[in-house]
Amino acid sequence: MKLYFPRVCRWLALLSMTGMALAAQAQTYPAKPIKLIVPFAPGGITDLLARTVAQKMGESLGQVMVVENRAGAGGTVGTEAVAKASADGYTLLMGATSTLAINPGLYPKLGYDATRDFVPIGLVAMIPSVLTVSPGVPASNLRELIALAKSQPGKLSYGSAGSGSSQHLAGDLFKADAGIDMLHVPYKGGGPAMTDLLGGQITMIFEPLPTAIAHIRGGKLKALGVTTRERVAALPDVPTIAEAGLPGYEVVVWFGLFAPTGTPPAITAKLNVELNRALNLPEVKQTLTGQGADPAPVSQEKLAALLAVDQQKWGKLIRARGIKVE
Repeated sequence: MKLYFPRVCRWLALLSMTGMALAAQAQTYPAKPIKLIVPFAPGGITDLLARTVAQKMGESLGQVMVVENRAGAGGTVGTEAVAKASADGYTLLMGATSTLAINPGLYPKLGYDATRDFVPIGLVAMIPSVLTVSPGVPASNLRELIALAKSQPGKLSYGSAGSGSSQHLAGDLFKADAGIDMLHVPYKGGGPAMTDLLGGQITMIFEPLPTAIAHIRGGKLKALGVTTRERVAALPDVPTIAEAGLPGYEVVVWFGLFAPTGTPPAITAKLNVELNRALNLPEVKQTLTGQGADPAPVSQEKLAALLAVDQQKWGKLIRARGIKVE
């Protein structure tokens, strides 16, 4: 058997040089502004979270982190742009449950693979939703709402920010677990849906806590349950949906930073450290919790595991229920 020592040595030398180059790149990173793409319009919770951490991370990294909004097609436009960007750490994605865990099951021809095309950096926050009904609905708790729905099959309705949104799937999961028939009313955004709920045109919405809490505290809406495993501090008297009558029900929307696959591990690890440092700052905690969001500093591995679990959960529901984008 012939041993090609010169060739082996060349490969070893090449690998060593590559490793040293990547290490050097990580040490000098970032050498220019970093772009953080938000695949939704300005002003929403995704945008707020992105801008909050981008400012603090930029200060610590010594470079500006520029937030760029690229909305369209349920968040797929901006997400695809990051998937196709250079894997050098200078283009990042503000990912979310909807774009990376739900959309893969809804869109048969996505321009990206949520698992293959992205490397997790870290979670930014997790946001509970709350089942809210208009004051005129004759139900003061979850069991009464379910009984009302069963007595009037197909008559009650739940709104959402659009077909395939997290609100839509939270409502469909609720229908499946409760064994009830309700009408889904998709809107072009959460604002119009909330307007109709306040006006009594629809029965209920699974609304993210940040946009629901003011209406609940003001008595304009009734909160029958939160979608988290445990009660939330902002609404301590509101039970979880699981304890109120549907054991096992849980829906939590999460947001996190991702980079294109191929980004040097040393860079994504550095970004994870800086993100978690920012999330532990008192002013950042105050900003996020004030919006009903729970800062969630975790490792890259934990975000990857969460993504895998949610992709399986929502993909299974979408297939079983035949949910499609209308």
